[in-house]
Parts: sequence; structure tokens; C-alpha cells
Amino acid sequence: MKIRGERECTECGTRWSYYETGSVGCPACGSLRSVGLDERTEHTDTAAALDLTPVRNEVDSASTRELATRARQRCREYIRKRGFISGGELRDLDDAYLAAMELSHVADVVARVSRLGDPGELYFLSLLADADGGVRPAGEDVPRSFHGPRGLAYASAVDEYRDDLRTWIADRSTTPTERSLLESLGDHVRRIQLLDGDVEPGTAERLVDATRDLANGLRGDDDALVRAGDRLERLE
Repeated sequence: MKIRGERECTECGTRWSYYETGSVGCPACGSLRSVGLDERTEHTDTAAALDLTPVRNEVDSASTRELATRARQRCREYIRKRGFISGGELRDLDDAYLAAMELSHVADVVARVSRLGDPGELYFLSLLADADGGVRPAGEDVPRSFHGPRGLAYASAVDEYRDDLRTWIADRSTTPTERSLLESLGDHVRRIQLLDGDVEPGTAERLVDATRDLANGLRGDDDALVRAGDRLERLE
């Protein structure tokens, strides 16, 4: 949505940026009465941080399924707040978002299964340990039984990012090649979703790499646009 992000409180005169605080309340007096000082600008992101510390603090006292339920809730709350356009500027598809999406999908499985097994439990705990730092397990460390959750997580993340890409370019002129690549990206997302994410981790990672290259290409990097096309072709 388009908003006026630079605000001035009509009660005390304090000026602040909604783009930075994510709040319409005045940071000085708390008043909700303010006026916009800039032009309306596309903005989908909200200032948010994922903090899994409270969940990690319960590792010794809660069951793995309980930990998964709490981690899933925190990740979903974070994901709901996140977007990729901040004050009209396109943000990257960052590792913090990908890790949160992966933990959300993995935790959903862990919270439901009766028998997880040591590899699955270690994989879940490694995500819980580092996801809020934007660290994702390497593809070779993903147990075979969790290829689906990782694939679905990355496809979902790319799908959300693609929606914001389309919003960001709505008022910009694009070439047939750019529009074709954006459509191809959507086709690959849908294919992985139809497979319930059951693809090799390397395939899911290439989807992310292609998305990042396409975003840089739409920002004006012609070489990145070529790389995006090559990556998407290799995903066929």
C-alpha cells in the first residue's frame, strides 16, 4: 500500500519515520494524531525482528513438540509483519526471512509427528539455534524426510517476494524479457508447490538465487538479469 511515511505529530511536533518504527503512534508522546510530510510511497514492510531466545530457553524443560509449536508461532508472527518494499525501495529476499520461513514449515511437521528420529530432531534444533540470526543449514545437512518442508518454505518465500516484485514494478516500465522471467519464476514456484516441496535442496536454493538475480536485474543490473534467465532455464 502507498503511505506517507514521514510523519509529524500534531500534538507535540515530533517528527519520525513510519518506515523505521512501523508505528503510527508518536514516539515522544504516544499520540495517534499526525500528518504526513512526504508523498505517498509504496510500503509493505514493517519493522520486525525474530527473537527465538524465549523458545531456546525452554530446551531443557519442554518437549521437542512443545518447542516446535512455540517456534512456529513466533516465526509466523514475524513472517506476517515482513514485506520487501520499504519507503518505495525494493529490499532483498534476505536469509533471515528464509530461515524463519524454513523453521516455520519444519516446526509444523515436528509439532505433528509422533516419531521424529535423531536426524530430524538435530535439524530442527539447528534451525532453532540460528534462524533468528539468518543462518540456514546447508543443503547436505537437510534430512531426506525434510526436503519437502524446505522446498515448500523456499517456494512460499519466493512467492511472497514475487508478489512484492510485481507491486514494485507496477508503476515502472518493464521489458518483455523482464515480464517473461517474472512469469517463469511463478511457474517454478507453482511446480514446487504441486510437488509439496519434494525437490532436492539444491533445486530450492537455485530458485532463491534466481529470484535474487531477477530482483537485481529489475533494479537495472543487466548481468544479473541474464543470470536469472540462465538459472530459471536450468530449473526446467
